[in-house]
Amino acid sequence: MTEITNTFLGFELGSTRIKATLIDEAGHPVASGSHAWENKLVDGVWTYDMDDVWSGTAACWSDLAADVARRFGAHLATVAAGGFSGMMHGYVALDADGELLAPFRTWRNNITGDAAAELTDLFQFAIPQRWSIAHLYQAIKNGEEHLPRLSHLTTLAGYVHWKLTGRWVMGPCEASGMFPVDPRTGDFDAAMVTAFDTLVADREFPWRLRNVLPEIVPAGETAGTLTEAGARLLDPRGTLQSGIPLCAPEGDAGTGMVATNSVRPRTGNVSAGTSVFAMIVLEKSLSKLHPEIDIVLTPDGKTVGMAHSNNCTSDFDAWIALLGEAARTLGADVTTDDLYARLMPLALEGAVDGGGVVSYPYVSGEHVTGFSEGRPLVVRRPDVPFTPATFLRSLLYSSLGALRTGLNILMDEEGAQVDEIRGHGGFFKTPEVGQRIMAAATRSRVSVMETAGEGGAWGMALLAAFTTRGDRSETLADYLDRVFASSSVSTVEPTADEIAGFAAFFERYTRGLAIERAAVETLP
Repeated sequence: MTEITNTFLGFELGSTRIKATLIDEAGHPVASGSHAWENKLVDGVWTYDMDDVWSGTAACWSDLAADVARRFGAHLATVAAGGFSGMMHGYVALDADGELLAPFRTWRNNITGDAAAELTDLFQFAIPQRWSIAHLYQAIKNGEEHLPRLSHLTTLAGYVHWKLTGRWVMGPCEASGMFPVDPRTGDFDAAMVTAFDTLVADREFPWRLRNVLPEIVPAGETAGTLTEAGARLLDPRGTLQSGIPLCAPEGDAGTGMVATNSVRPRTGNVSAGTSVFAMIVLEKSLSKLHPEIDIVLTPDGKTVGMAHSNNCTSDFDAWIALLGEAARTLGADVTTDDLYARLMPLALEGAVDGGGVVSYPYVSGEHVTGFSEGRPLVVRRPDVPFTPATFLRSLLYSSLGALRTGLNILMDEEGAQVDEIRGHGGFFKTPEVGQRIMAAATRSRVSVMETAGEGGAWGMALLAAFTTRGDRSETLADYLDRVFASSSVSTVEPTADEIAGFAAFFERYTRGLAIERAAVETLP
């Protein structure tokens, strides 16, 4: 069996799947691998076991290598460059030996409300509950015993990169989801770092904040090489060689921008799956502080306004699973793919305003609308026809309700301009349906590229390839324009009726938040 070498590797540890993508020099995907996993709620904290990180990553690598063998009759022993991504934010706290000091706390947790609010006021900069600094300060406020031993604060992607290379580094977008980054310097905001150190000075910790945060390495630069120990973590069977150059780790927001060619001002993208977030590359800074809006950076350091919702498709997926169980109980032979392919298009036949049905898909808390925990529910008016089509449309509308709350701030209050929204993620897997629903919700043209299904792992592979470009003066935006020049794009324009229909639904959704609040209070 021969070997293939001149390819680029991207890994992404997402919320429900670990995926690996291999691309060629032109940026085209040539092989892929995946491994399903899921978070756990342990003692009130959403987490993943770090043993599952490595068993899952190795399983994904094995699946990728098997795909290469099937397609090319070749061993996958090395690549020209690689990169690793993961779900952004969260809390990975380690001691000087790299040992975990507390269970990994994911982006999904809404347990840092007091800390996030206090830091937002201190910095006059929005600090969401998901961000690493909010988790750190909440741990300090809670008096957690591990803090004096803190040596490194990072994210899942940063942790994986360190285990593979021995370097504590991070890309600009991922770093900006830990602590505010100054786009002028490309480093963590020095004044805010000093303000934080002053805030906790009375605790007399043996560390200062900048010393425990990672080094920021921008797109286009190499950020370490795969060690022998790292190669064995990925490939315990021993085929993978060490010495592969890796770019800086990025989060799923950064890889989403790359995978949709959305790194120039006035471009925007929506990543919709377990969570949903819209990102608009800004032409100017926001006029004032908005706690609901994240300010992060592109992988090459431009300012981005992000409207983020913790909950998107999880509850919809649960309903599809329930309907599938019902169908199979009645003797139907249907697969999960069949269910999505047949039921999602039905949603477009439902009442354009959701027909008096509204749901709250809050599997977890939702910071944009003010919930630290959630209770999925459906409520409807009794005087309106209740049909499968309208029910499905309302579920899809509801999955974007919190997102629309954030976009109202960016687009209506701040006047952020975007020429089109580029979509990616599972929400868009069924042709046209997700696009039409998203277009109605965002009041924007929504485009989906033929490569949208490749997702963040492909975006990470492109960042890896960008480090090896021949012309070092070429910008990331120009490089992506070359890659996407021949891509096929499907575009949907929302109709006036669809925009008006979603607006009517959104008014009910907003009024009904009191129902969700009552559910949280009465169903502990």
